[in-house]
Amino acid sequence: MVNNCSKFGDTSMAVAQQSLDLASHHYENFPVASFFLPYHLREPIALIYSFARQADDFADEGDLTIEQRLNLLSEFRDELDLLQAYIKPKTAFFVTLGKMIRERKLPIAPFYDLLDAFSQDVTKTRYADYEDVLDYCTRSANPIGRLLLHLYQQATSENIQYSDHICSALQLINFLQDIAIDFKKNEGKQRVYLCQDELMAFGISEQTIRAYVNAMQATDDHWHQFMHFNLRRTHALLNKGKPLGKILKGRIGFEMRMIIAGGERIIHKISAVNGDVFNHRPTLNCLDWAIVFSKALLKL
Repeated sequence: MVNNCSKFGDTSMAVAQQSLDLASHHYENFPVASFFLPYHLREPIALIYSFARQADDFADEGDLTIEQRLNLLSEFRDELDLLQAYIKPKTAFFVTLGKMIRERKLPIAPFYDLLDAFSQDVTKTRYADYEDVLDYCTRSANPIGRLLLHLYQQATSENIQYSDHICSALQLINFLQDIAIDFKKNEGKQRVYLCQDELMAFGISEQTIRAYVNAMQATDDHWHQFMHFNLRRTHALLNKGKPLGKILKGRIGFEMRMIIAGGERIIHKISAVNGDVFNHRPTLNCLDWAIVFSKALLKL
């Protein structure tokens, strides 16, 4: 019995460490489970992030078929079903995740929402309008913020609303900075998160985007105006959630202000190149991080 407990403890620690490693190395533009957070929150946040990262990779990475991707996501959903039914999951990762969910009293619905969004990624490649895109954000990004607020024990209705604005804005920023990357994925069935009605209104076709991606054509005024329109709207949405950075106290508040300031900095960098993310995909350098840190410290 002692040996079994010890083995489970070792496995749980290994899963947690793998999740921390994944969280600290994957994205260059947003801090995830950073050292600014209280130590006792880093592993739980890393586990949440690892769940989302693995599921997102099922939808995006490699050369899997649509059926294989959906099957992998279905296996994650089956594991959640076991957790919800208080039955031991089949994998070490979900055993560790389930233990954390119970200890921290987290809702399980946001995990299902994430899987729903990633399953949609496999089957849906175009978005008709802004409402359609925001609907995706409610399941692809907002659940993360809601889980973090529950983890912080700050999940008031007001805070959730602020968090939803921030998370949706960050998702939109990712769409804008990764237009070329998303377009190149899944050859023959490129994913475009840009609103189809707005592309048409600004006189932009997918053939034009393909020419930008393949460096066959320089971006023009139509594209510049389209991107500035999107950047202004996204910045306004981010600002609507900005009060959360002051409502949350201590290190979690500082981390939130870092994330908000990071989003603002990326918007600034995309705007500075007139939206030409095909030749100037934004990444935050040392100077940028110094600006982000200063803004977070001064609560700007």
